[in-house]
Amino acid sequence: MDRVAEPVLIEGGHYTDARGTLTYNNTFDAAPVRRIYFVENASPETVRAWQAHQTEQRWFTAITGSFTIKLVKIDHWESPARDLKQLSFTLTAGDFTVLHVPGGYASSIQATQPHSTLMAMGDYLMGAIQDEYRFAPDYFLTVIN
Repeated sequence: MDRVAEPVLIEGGHYTDARGTLTYNNTFDAAPVRRIYFVENASPETVRAWQAHQTEQRWFTAITGSFTIKLVKIDHWESPARDLKQLSFTLTAGDFTVLHVPGGYASSIQATQPHSTLMAMGDYLMGAIQDEYRFAPDYFLTVIN
């Protein structure tokens, strides 16, 4: 998958018949994925914010429950503007929709239901590159799209 300038939702779906349910995402290309991990916040009040990657791409999908993921495109890596526009996405388990986040974004992840699990995927192995930036949870002002 080529890098894209903006995050995109890759829609999945499900099919149910007498045998049960098949959940699928026939348009998600997993070829660039090098690692997978799961996020389970302690409670819906927990917010994991703000972690950014200049180069690494990430993909997210809700396995159980639902999540709100906010993204900010970083303008200056050493000292980003605090009023950057935030994009907001909701991922809900059951349809296997995948959020693709290209490099260049900071993310904030919050479960909206108890016991939610988010699958996260990245295109670099852990430690392969030095590409992690962290900003305080209150660093970016709330300027939603």
